[in-house]
Amino acid sequence: MELEPVVEKNLNRHLTVAKEWFPHEYVPWGEGRTFDGPLGGDAWSEADAKLPEIARTALVVNLLTEDNLPSYHHQIATLFGPDGAWGTWVGRWTAEEGRHGIAIRDYLTVTRAVDPVALERARMTHMTEGYSNAHDHEVLHTLAYVSFQELATRISHRNTGRVTGDPTCEALLAKVAADENLHMVFYRNLLAAAFELAPGQAMRAVADVLADFQMPGAGIDGFARKSVAIALAGIYDLRQHRDDVVVPVLRQWDVFNVPGLDADGEVARDQIAAQLDTLERQASRFEERRAARAARLAAAS
Repeated sequence: MELEPVVEKNLNRHLTVAKEWFPHEYVPWGEGRTFDGPLGGDAWSEADAKLPEIARTALVVNLLTEDNLPSYHHQIATLFGPDGAWGTWVGRWTAEEGRHGIAIRDYLTVTRAVDPVALERARMTHMTEGYSNAHDHEVLHTLAYVSFQELATRISHRNTGRVTGDPTCEALLAKVAADENLHMVFYRNLLAAAFELAPGQAMRAVADVLADFQMPGAGIDGFARKSVAIALAGIYDLRQHRDDVVVPVLRQWDVFNVPGLDADGEVARDQIAAQLDTLERQASRFEERRAARAARLAAAS
């Protein structure tokens, strides 16, 4: 309730700066043709796929992540409630996120970039499992999580677009990424206000979220293998997570200079600093291993 005026202010800001766009304008419909099945078209084959394999992997992960929107909506609608500015934001956010899945699926289907049968089966499995984060009953923890997650998703979409080598796909994913960035700003601003209202609580939320952060697509079948491939390709890796997601958001909140912390807030801030050090070590190790792997592949060829 204390954050309601901040929600209203940032909702109005979002509605002012968000640019309307239409998924159908970013799908090359002229490339489409009927698939096999009741309509008697052509069966999908690997030869139909023109995108690099890693781009296809990243697109499928991104799309399946977007597909779990009903679970995400349920979580924030239950947590934030249906009334006032909070409820209006829940509806607006859900509508904007909904077009991401629509657009990416239409693009993949029309261009025959992936096997539509395998894609649909993966969607059924992933959505049946659903999604819940580790702190889905806590408002500040949820705001902290989505502040990082929305920015991570923006980077993943933009970098996926670049590796496709297809200007049409890159333009589409740039639109999706722009939406994700505005969502990140909304949530980041709300938690910034929480740091003023309840600095110790907010600091604890950030520390807890960073300690067990996972992307919402972590439940996708084969996610570990796919995420390693995505990281090796430089689409989204630990270095980007630390330097391009975690550090900029923490800097915006100025977490290491927040006044008025209680004892647990001070402990949480120390935990955040330690987590940054851990991420630095992990990112450096991954970069070393990736470089060594590239050297081996180069020598072998």
